[in-house]
Amino acid sequence: MAEGLFLHLIKQQGLAHKYEVDSAGTAGYHIGSSPDERMMATAKSKGVELPSKARQFVSQDFDVFDYIIGMDASNIRNMEDVKPSNKTTAKLFKMRDFDSIDTHGDVPDPYYGGLGGFEEVYDMLKRCNLALIDYLETNK
Repeated sequence: MAEGLFLHLIKQQGLAHKYEVDSAGTAGYHIGSSPDERMMATAKSKGVELPSKARQFVSQDFDVFDYIIGMDASNIRNMEDVKPSNKTTAKLFKMRDFDSIDTHGDVPDPYYGGLGGFEEVYDMLKRCNLALIDYLETNK
């Protein structure tokens, strides 16, 4: 959801040409799968497409991307565990570092809850992504 929403927002703002965006999980399950159907339905109801298939985060991502955003503390630990020992310039953040409501929380996984959890995550990610775009545009 975070990637699809980011792509949607930068397109709305006429910034899509400036960013290369990708998404990856820190665990190996679901590789090649589409997002959860409830997540896709929530996104679609807001006019957002979720184009990616799941892939696993790899250490080379630190050499490819300037910014790497994890959804929770576990993601951050997993990414730091595979961070190459070379002097990578990639900046690692937690998505909620950009949240105007709670900069210390994690993005919850709504998988085991009801549809309301997907709506809550959508709203949270929209708020965080808008602030992330502002950060990126300000700190070029």
